[in-house]
Amino acid sequence: MAQPELHVVTGAFGYSGKYIAERLLADGQQVRTITNSPNRANPFGGRVETHPFNFDAPEKLVESLRGATALYNTYWVRFNYKSFVFADAVANTLILFEAAQKAGVERVIHVSITNPSEDSPLEYFSGKARLERALRESGLSYAILRPAVLFGQEDILINNIAWFLRRFPVFGVFGSGQYCLQPIYVDDLAQLAVEQGRRRDNVIIDAIGPETFTYRELVKTIGEIIGKPRPILSIPPAIGYLVGSVVGRLVGDVLITRDEIEGLMADLLVTNSPPAGQTRLTDWARAHVGELGREYASELARRRDRRKAYSEL
Repeated sequence: MAQPELHVVTGAFGYSGKYIAERLLADGQQVRTITNSPNRANPFGGRVETHPFNFDAPEKLVESLRGATALYNTYWVRFNYKSFVFADAVANTLILFEAAQKAGVERVIHVSITNPSEDSPLEYFSGKARLERALRESGLSYAILRPAVLFGQEDILINNIAWFLRRFPVFGVFGSGQYCLQPIYVDDLAQLAVEQGRRRDNVIIDAIGPETFTYRELVKTIGEIIGKPRPILSIPPAIGYLVGSVVGRLVGDVLITRDEIEGLMADLLVTNSPPAGQTRLTDWARAHVGELGREYASELARRRDRRKAYSEL
């Protein structure tokens, strides 16, 4: 029987990182996580070794990566906020890549985004593009995975659309709502990541699911599945952002940002690539109809409370 190899996953107590760690453990591998939340509820017990990121002490980060066959990087931020910004996420990831080089990591599997561009006015997409270039130029063996939208039990976007539909009599979409999304199931992304961890050829993969929705269709479909079909209104993006800001303040979170609205409306979450995942969002939503949207999923709550599991927040 082959000896287990060491695989390092960033954020294994969070969202996509947790599913990657689960698949690696099921594959018989040794798993270590690097995380900003070492005290968060650990679903793996003693099976996953925990190290802090140590971005401010790169020599310690190198030691956390030494001996690893593969590094699975899910580290990022969703928007600029008081305590975290895109610029820091880019700088920290560059430190992580350099540490992986020095530690002799054989392979990096990096989670990016569909349609990244260094020329994009949207920091999410330009920052991801800059990191892709840095990884390509690093000399490391790499697989870059470009998901559009993830869905699963710890999801925010799909869950909060359902949450809104359960509580409000109408739903507003920005402009026409005809821009598209291609959601991928988080465990399908994890399966793809682990498969790529076994390879050594450099690849870039659009990690999209088998269904394509316009945003209007997505809202309509979720409403029908959870038994809360609502009138869908086209509203100016500025009004949509204002409503999102008001609701965000009521729930103590950032519901939507101007950049996220612009990225949606620019069709940056859709590609012409074949699907990389097999799980249909519609099938998953029907299987989880009893829980989908029952509770609001808060991005900021997850960052404020670094002890509870995502499912408890």
